[in-house]
Amino acid sequence: MNQVVLGIDVSKETLDVALLQDANLKFGKFENTQEGFARLYKWLHIAKVEHLHACLEATGQYSDAVAEYLYEQGCQVSMVNPARIKAYASSKLRRFKSDKGDAEIIALYCQKEEPAPWTPPPASFRELQQLVRFLEDVKIQHQQQKNRLAAGGTSEQVQAYLNEQIAYTAKLIKKVTQDIKEHIDQHPDLKAQKDLLVSIPGIGDITAAALLGEVRDFRAFDSARQLAAYAGLVPEQRTSGTSVRKKPRLVKRGNVHLRTALYMPALTALKYNPVTCALSYRMELTHHCPMAIIGAIMRKLLHLAYGVIKTGKPFDPQYGKAFAY
Repeated sequence: MNQVVLGIDVSKETLDVALLQDANLKFGKFENTQEGFARLYKWLHIAKVEHLHACLEATGQYSDAVAEYLYEQGCQVSMVNPARIKAYASSKLRRFKSDKGDAEIIALYCQKEEPAPWTPPPASFRELQQLVRFLEDVKIQHQQQKNRLAAGGTSEQVQAYLNEQIAYTAKLIKKVTQDIKEHIDQHPDLKAQKDLLVSIPGIGDITAAALLGEVRDFRAFDSARQLAAYAGLVPEQRTSGTSVRKKPRLVKRGNVHLRTALYMPALTALKYNPVTCALSYRMELTHHCPMAIIGAIMRKLLHLAYGVIKTGKPFDPQYGKAFAY
């Protein structure tokens, strides 16, 4: 029997599905819960579906559970960047958006493009990712409350509440940071990769943990540029004919957590990393704006991270001599 395609449009509470078999389409709607997954699988069984290729957008926590369920049932599963689905829908001149229509587009994309199969991440990666993202959220809350307290204009009682919350989040940041360290130390492969990453000037323990928690496998990327594209750190040219000559900018379509993790290290690397210092100097000579320079340094740090893990060798301080001013 020919392979059958299942397009799944995922939301927080529901799954809209489009089953594409030959030229026939069949639609369904199920809850985004374990019970809903079981009903979906029963629905597929009733339709006598075999050799299923399920495809859905990579939307994080909302899509992971159903993807894992279908994988465990022996289905081929593909997780696709939402930007690819959006571009494919535009190529089809779709003007109206609906959950049912989105599921159909995903199924058609899967049938035409045959995206690569997906496998669930190991438990060690999933736990690290959740820890580093939680730490990021707590740090944001901590800074927000500090800013609110510093702004003034609040009553003494509210100030007391803010001080309590700031103290609590400070302790939580310390605790989660320690938990991240212990988690990495418990897994030899993560520990080895972390040690390689922190050899790069500008990348500390927390940034290394964030990189390892967002990049499932550095070695799975064919090139550093491919990894930079995954992070949304590739410059986008905006030129057309002789009249349009806009400055390049970052595409910002990719893993926002990676970009967030690299911003502050880029500022540190401006001062202490010989490679990025030389890069900054060259860009200043060609009159690049400060944000363009920071974006380039973020990308360079990711390239260096890819290099040390791909080769298994720490950063060589002598490497920077090749980039002398």
